[in-house]
Amino acid sequence: MTETGWPLIPREVLPPPVPVAKRHPQRGAASREAGRQLSMFGAETTEPSPADLAGLLAGPGRLGRMGGTARVTVRVDAAWRVHVLVGELVARGLAAGWAPVTENPDGVREDEPSIQSEVIDGPKHPKSDEPGATEPPVEPDAAKVTEPEAEADPEPPRQIFEVRTAYSQRLNGLARAWPAAAAQLFLSGPRLRLWVAAAGDPRPGGYALGLDLGKDRLPVEAALVRAGLAGRVSDDGRFYLISGRRRLRRLAELVGERPPAAPEESWPGGAAA
Repeated sequence: MTETGWPLIPREVLPPPVPVAKRHPQRGAASREAGRQLSMFGAETTEPSPADLAGLLAGPGRLGRMGGTARVTVRVDAAWRVHVLVGELVARGLAAGWAPVTENPDGVREDEPSIQSEVIDGPKHPKSDEPGATEPPVEPDAAKVTEPEAEADPEPPRQIFEVRTAYSQRLNGLARAWPAAAAQLFLSGPRLRLWVAAAGDPRPGGYALGLDLGKDRLPVEAALVRAGLAGRVSDDGRFYLISGRRRLRRLAELVGERPPAAPEESWPGGAAA
């Protein structure tokens, strides 16, 4: 038997099942969604699975292998994403953790030595990810004419976070098939939900999904078109922009209700949509 919509990955023999976190509808959601037909492949109608992490690999996620196990890591730019992603990973029976990472203005990233709780039941509370204030330019000393003029201080490093699963046999099916499986990638609601949690943002005229510049984006574009989310890649190749009322409504239906930790304006169908 194969995973639904994932023909290249046979269902692996999993370890004993772990309790799955149940999603509870938000208060008042029933009245807001009265009469709405749920998508057949939406996050609210599909059971969570480790194969859903293909949604992270379609975006900025990275796959790692060690011995007979595999893991997925993804770097995110906000603390709320850590909370949402760790909860989603735990709901799929995966041990998860996070670590702060420093990103310099030139894009070079350096891991900080402290690793936060490699195996946890939920996210800890990372510090704010807002960048610090930039120091004002240094005025040159008129008396020291032989020294070069002082330049403005460089932009301070930006605090980001890396969310990672533990190495697990549960991800072997995904690891065996990737990246060849990207050519037949099926982006179901749960997979898109993980992608949105990791790298989704509203933009003027639509909603953007973050991309990895080091990956071939053509299979991902084709998968989004098959999911009814045709859009365009930004000029710099860093995100995929979905626009149009019908496509944005479909994206919101596929990814399901906003997690409590996610800002309303950041989630598809939210205040900024």
